[in-house]
Amino acid sequence: MALNRRDFLKSAAAASAASAVGIAVPSSLEAASNDAQKDWRWDKAACRFCGTGCGIMLATKNGKIVAVKGDPAAPVNRGLNCIKGYFNAKIMYGADRLKTPLLRMNDKGEFDKKGKFKPVSWQRAFDEMEKHAKKALKESGPEGVAVFASGQYTVMEGYAAQKMMKGGFRSNALDPNARHCMASAVVGFYQTFGIDEPSGCYDDIEITDTIVTWGSNMAEMHPILWSRVSDRKLSNPDKVKIVNIQTYTHRTCDIGDINIIFSPSTDLAIWNYVAREIVFRDKKGGGKEDIIDWDFVNENLVFTAGPVNIGYGMRRAGEKSLKDGKYTALEMETISKEMEKKVSAKEAPALEPYGYKEGDVMKNTPGTLKHWKISFEDYKKSLEPFTLDYVAKIAKGDPNESIDSFKKKLQALAELYIEKGRKVVSFWTMGMNQHTRGTWVNTLSYNVHFMLNKQALPGNGAFSLTGQPSACGTAREVGTFCHRLPADMMVKNPKHRAKAEKVWKIPAGTLNPVGNQHIMKIHRDIEDGVVKFAWVNVCNAYQDSASAKHWIKAAREMDNFIVTSDGYPGISAKVSDLVLPSAMIYEKWGAYGNAERRTQHWRQQVLPVGDAMSDTWQWIEFSKRFTVKDLWGEYTLRNGKKLPNVIADAKKMGYKEDTTMYDILFANKKAKSYKINLDKFPQKGFDNSECLGDSRNVKGSDGKVFKGYGFMVHEYLFEEYASFGRGHGHDLAPFEVYHKVRGLKWPVVDGKETQWRFNVKYDPYAAKAVKESGSKSTHAFYGPLAKKILQGNLTGPDKKLGKYALPNKAKIFARPYMDPPEMPDEKYDTWLCTGRVLEHWHSGTMTMRVPELFRAVPEALCYMNPKDAKAKGVKRGELVWVESRRGKVKARVETRGRNRPPQGLVFVPWFDEKVFINKVCLDATCPMSKQTDYKKCAVKITKA
Repeated sequence: MALNRRDFLKSAAAASAASAVGIAVPSSLEAASNDAQKDWRWDKAACRFCGTGCGIMLATKNGKIVAVKGDPAAPVNRGLNCIKGYFNAKIMYGADRLKTPLLRMNDKGEFDKKGKFKPVSWQRAFDEMEKHAKKALKESGPEGVAVFASGQYTVMEGYAAQKMMKGGFRSNALDPNARHCMASAVVGFYQTFGIDEPSGCYDDIEITDTIVTWGSNMAEMHPILWSRVSDRKLSNPDKVKIVNIQTYTHRTCDIGDINIIFSPSTDLAIWNYVAREIVFRDKKGGGKEDIIDWDFVNENLVFTAGPVNIGYGMRRAGEKSLKDGKYTALEMETISKEMEKKVSAKEAPALEPYGYKEGDVMKNTPGTLKHWKISFEDYKKSLEPFTLDYVAKIAKGDPNESIDSFKKKLQALAELYIEKGRKVVSFWTMGMNQHTRGTWVNTLSYNVHFMLNKQALPGNGAFSLTGQPSACGTAREVGTFCHRLPADMMVKNPKHRAKAEKVWKIPAGTLNPVGNQHIMKIHRDIEDGVVKFAWVNVCNAYQDSASAKHWIKAAREMDNFIVTSDGYPGISAKVSDLVLPSAMIYEKWGAYGNAERRTQHWRQQVLPVGDAMSDTWQWIEFSKRFTVKDLWGEYTLRNGKKLPNVIADAKKMGYKEDTTMYDILFANKKAKSYKINLDKFPQKGFDNSECLGDSRNVKGSDGKVFKGYGFMVHEYLFEEYASFGRGHGHDLAPFEVYHKVRGLKWPVVDGKETQWRFNVKYDPYAAKAVKESGSKSTHAFYGPLAKKILQGNLTGPDKKLGKYALPNKAKIFARPYMDPPEMPDEKYDTWLCTGRVLEHWHSGTMTMRVPELFRAVPEALCYMNPKDAKAKGVKRGELVWVESRRGKVKARVETRGRNRPPQGLVFVPWFDEKVFINKVCLDATCPMSKQTDYKKCAVKITKA
């Protein structure tokens, strides 16, 4: 059967698709498919996109990826992919792929910040990086060297960056774009459980009776999971219920039994309403029903509270750029609320139990993680204001919906949670996480599930869905946040620092205990002139940050050196002084960790394009430029703390002053014990550009052809990282095992993954904790953080009461509704919400270069209610200005699209650099998690 290339690709794809859904394949088609694929090498990998963690199969031929299909053996997606997943190969072959380093230079060939980009060698690139990093260290100390890291790093890339930044440069100014993605979920986990990551897994979808989405457009953002939700709904449509709680109607709402459109930020009030129904209807709360599982609550939980005057994570008075007048009067109208605010009529009832009334001036102090134990009666008091009438009044988001209709929906929501025997899973993504009270609203979700004993059980639980492919695995588990170390360890904890120093074989006292340079602070520190050297890794930091024009101006006009490593010339690359061409996803070995704790590995499938090299290689090569003498002397930090000179101690360990960080951190004796063995699985038959070099003969950082490190650096980095968590509730399987399986959910104990954490029946760590304590509990919330706290009431702790120890217990938090810092008013009368669409990924740097995805959605639209469009005199397809106190962009109006906002709100996705909506957004954050709130700010819409 003769086939041209197009026909045999189509036949192979058709056969694969049919097989994935269980359709019998005609023998002729199967034969054609087999013939088409006879020279292809198929291998498993993980999808490059969202945190779902789908498995894919890649076919390579003649050094290029020629086909992609869903992996039928992958338990997450079971052979299916979403539209982006099917284009995993094409994201690597865009016409403007970066192939060589580019440096801004003048006509003399010198670096010039105002110059044009010109190609340079890797050696010249590293020469410039070394020069400017050393200059930054001299002028600002370790706080002057920063990295915009990523939830899209592979595990190995993130771990290499962490080792060099924290162990080498002694800088904690390393923070991932995952800070924008799920930091509120993380702090919610820490505060509630004492440990990070969800207790449930995706299998909950097939077991549960009820799916409630809170600020999550799963149909577009996690489409494969939504296909599983849809399948569950169709399996028993009368029993299984879907509730969607959103600020605007979108595709997830299409199969909802109940769709609740709420006003931005009032999800806090809705959670408290549900909790109030539970407490006030329960007999112990004064009602007549047995609702709360008091045996579970008394055994496993305590009630807690924290301060409410925590601000909004914006710049504070006294900061240099505010004093220097870099912010306009309009911007200061919002920023001033960081210092103090007047309690509004809307939030006053919710704040009354905490000692505030309408009109009071609330003096804000920066966000704190402090909290204390309170009584059940105090918790009940915190819920008292959240009556059906009050919550319906402030939370109804669609002005055209009747208040009675909205109330009925709230009541139905509460009944579904409360119904005895009904299993409930609450899913959320950015709607709850990108929130000026993101940590609060995350903890509120657990309150409801805990009181009903519907958490950490099959089919029951509150579950944060991550946005990025390794926001869990690399940002959280590896610990590439400014305040973290691997396996939930913290830089401020001396015992944790000592453990990392021991594993890394660096002197005691090397690690910096101050980890406060989160991603927004790095931007602000660049604007303040503190950070002089910044490196953007596997993200698009200058497109993905709110109030973006401030950071771009600082990067381009101030005395600093900005480097971006990327596959394509996105906004960050264009802003930078040096651009490095990075190997993309399947041009390197790697591993990701998904939203259900599943770690997945893949092998290098093809050689990188041009002279591109992986970010792991870039970090290791950079480490060769710095010695013990360069980095390990004494420094004084901004807060006055001193980092000691550890050079003498380094010499006692056998190092010399000229020993490089490469020799200490990456090419040490342990690393070299991981041998190259091309005759053995998993190395056999696969390229390894870092360890062996490759046929491109790339000239490396020393100007010579790079021949490889000669040892299995990927395995070394993974195994050393994994050593932090083994035996500590973060157990990972061996490197080789992951290449044989389709991922495993940690903790992996005795070769078995853990489905439901904290549950004695499924989690060996919970079983061990219960046995050691002599308890007969079904659960043990064994996370170690903040398990000894003060006691008090809603208005504060009372030190006279002493501290309360709560081993193996989790927490229920009292958290009120509060207004966001910026709301629509007479000048800016419309809510703006941002997000993504199905076809594009984040800043569009990859997906906008896939012709099929570009044609499907070529530009970001301003989705608007038809009544608003009519009132503003604009029609579908016309251009409007979307303007805030910070800036404006031009976008095309869509009134009949997939996203259907209520009156008073517009939605503009952020994937399109030509519709640069993040210039408009406010850089307020949750003060506890430092996660930016992209979901709400005030704008005005005018015809362009």
